[in-house]
Amino acid sequence: MKWSNLPEPVLLQRSFIFGLTGIILGTLSLINTQFGFLDAPMGPLNGVSLLLQFFGLSLAVMVLRKRKLPQEYKEKSQIMILVLGVALLFFVLSL
Repeated sequence: MKWSNLPEPVLLQRSFIFGLTGIILGTLSLINTQFGFLDAPMGPLNGVSLLLQFFGLSLAVMVLRKRKLPQEYKEKSQIMILVLGVALLFFVLSL
């Protein structure tokens, strides 16, 4: 089944899960960089974090681009795009 054929609530839920996981991984990477709990390279973790945030953002944009979208899902998608965009900008600038 194609992702574009899934209903809007499922896509928004997956967008939230991917975005939240990316934000958590990025936060863990920043905390480890500042305090040095683990002596491991944080580059791959940063990359996975950004990838997950981009994927969540793309799912929210996919929902917003659907035709005949109810107002409820349109508002949720716009909020998700705003939150993930700001989080992505924060983690890109903090690297």
